[in-house]
Amino acid sequence: MAYPRWHHMLMESQRHALKAVDEWNCSNGNYGDFLTHMHKAWHYLLHAEFRKGEIDYHYKDSKTGQYQMIDGEPKAWDLEKCLKERYPDSGDPVRLNAELFVALRNKVEHRYEHNLKIATGGKAQALVMNYEQEMVAHFGIKYSLADRLRFPISLQALTAEGREQLRAAAKKLPQQARDLVAKFEAAIDPSVLDDLKYDYRVRLVPIVGSKTDADLAINFVKLDELSEDERQVMVEAGRQGTVIIRDRHVEVADKAKLRAKQVAALVEEQLPFEFSPFSEHLEMWQRLNVRPAKNSGDPYSTDARYCVYSEAFNAYLYTPAWVKRIIKEIGSIEKYRAFFGREPRMKRMTKLPRQGGASSESNSSEPHGRTA
Repeated sequence: MAYPRWHHMLMESQRHALKAVDEWNCSNGNYGDFLTHMHKAWHYLLHAEFRKGEIDYHYKDSKTGQYQMIDGEPKAWDLEKCLKERYPDSGDPVRLNAELFVALRNKVEHRYEHNLKIATGGKAQALVMNYEQEMVAHFGIKYSLADRLRFPISLQALTAEGREQLRAAAKKLPQQARDLVAKFEAAIDPSVLDDLKYDYRVRLVPIVGSKTDADLAINFVKLDELSEDERQVMVEAGRQGTVIIRDRHVEVADKAKLRAKQVAALVEEQLPFEFSPFSEHLEMWQRLNVRPAKNSGDPYSTDARYCVYSEAFNAYLYTPAWVKRIIKEIGSIEKYRAFFGREPRMKRMTKLPRQGGASSESNSSEPHGRTA
């Protein structure tokens, strides 16, 4: 059977991904090799996507429009260019995670590889999981690597002494390496830093009790499939870490979450025009794919940076980051027009009493009362 070119590129991508994970899990594995192989795995994966989608992924001269050539072949996009094309949103956690490892690959020092591996463990886990999810989403479940990747056995993380060794090793990173990560993350929205697609952290809870034939060494738990009592136990266990799930982190705590009307009120406070939860807000979450429609078959399929589904309230709640995103998108009259294609409804001027009881027009832009 003759396979298309993208299939062969995908096989090469998988080969590098498996070698990368082997390097990570091996007790004497090389962190630099992990970075190199995951870099190539992502690079081949995105090239395979572009090839299958008939997207030209080669550089062209901006003046002549001709291909830039290397050794007689058109020069293909590097990984950074591929990431920008695949994830045009510069705040996408998947893109940011991969871009961090591109930067680390260019700067890693051999003598500090072990320390850097410890300090970036959660981000490396996210890098591999994002890769798997990207591949399956574009090429189907038959290309999944899940049956070939194993959860590593670790002694250090299972003892108090081991945990202290990990902390000590992370502290030994040179200032240059720590500054690279710190400067990279300084420009990232805090909600993205907490996103599992950027930094995947877990808390392991040993399984006790009798074993069944269906039990695996590692079981993934979804909070929405547990009873209320079981859910409370898992939430408490994850207070200082993150609960393990298969494909997403389901938030159940409603702390600092906002209803649609609260979002609208906070947004409108910062604008010279009205912002309705039943008009502008509805249109924005629909167009920006923040959450599914009401009565969706999978209500948890939200963009967790901006919205979560609350099972307790059977409603969608929003984050403060969503308020900031709205202001960024439509925070001026010009941006409002560009986004909605219509004129905004300006706030009415409020009459304030003069001294002595008379009243006059004021320049106040306080919003007038709204009806639901």
